Amino acid sequence: MDFEKAKAFIIHELQIRLAPGYTYHCLGHTLDVHTAAQRLIDMERIPEKTARLIEIAALYHDSGMLIRYKEHETASVELASYHLPDFGFTENDIQTINSLIMVTRLPQKASTIAEQILCDADLDYLGREDFFIHSFELQYEWNVLGIRKTNLSEWLGIQIKFLSDHTYFTKSANDLRNQKKSTNLHEITSLWQQQK
Repeated sequence: MDFEKAKAFIIHELQIRLAPGYTYHCLGHTLDVHTAAQRLIDMERIPEKTARLIEIAALYHDSGMLIRYKEHETASVELASYHLPDFGFTENDIQTINSLIMVTRLPQKASTIAEQILCDADLDYLGREDFFIHSFELQYEWNVLGIRKTNLSEWLGIQIKFLSDHTYFTKSANDLRNQKKSTNLHEITSLWQQQK
């Protein structure tokens, strides 16, 4: 498999073809998820072959946004299945990658360590300092694209529920992100109470 060419291809596609209204599901998000996946791969000591498949899944997991917003994971699988053979990925590789992509669909239900790493990488920002930035990027995206229009109070309520219901799968993500995620939940709850 030619990992570098497969990576360069999808980055280029996302860079030139993603709609400007995608303020959350943008190239920056894809690269952020890839970086988070690499970190967790190292922390969880994942073998190189599996690591490469997780990384490709991270890079392609939202590529379906190039086709459609709703059910974009399925579109991502279609794109991966179409393009990855050109880069030397086998049918078994692609099946693994596609399974990883599909497990990022909400609500996440990961079982294997590879699935757990990708899911945790996809929502890594929940337990980081830049949580509020990404949260409001998503609200803006939903509003602009007509996915779901919300005012500030409604959005904060949605985010409180999401943070409260979310659990990281891997020990590494829990160790890295749980404390800040709790702080973020406390802060967003305080903001929401002020809006009421």
